Amino acid sequence: MKSGIGSWIVLTALISLLILAIVFMVVGWNTPEGDVGQEMTRAGYVAMAFGIVATLALGTGLMALVFYSSRKGHD
Repeated sequence: MKSGIGSWIVLTALISLLILAIVFMVVGWNTPEGDVGQEMTRAGYVAMAFGIVATLALGTGLMALVFYSSRKGHD
């Protein structure tokens, strides 16, 4: 398989984003307890759980539609 310059640019961009996400995570986890700000309320946890469930349901539904349309020949 032949890799062109475009493949290397995309790979470099993705690795850079991964490193940035890891740095953001480490900085967020190592924040001193005094700088945390406000704690999340019960309503915040409920909203976050609803968002996670809704996102997973949407992704599952869309993937099911992709497989259904692929099998029925609607592509």
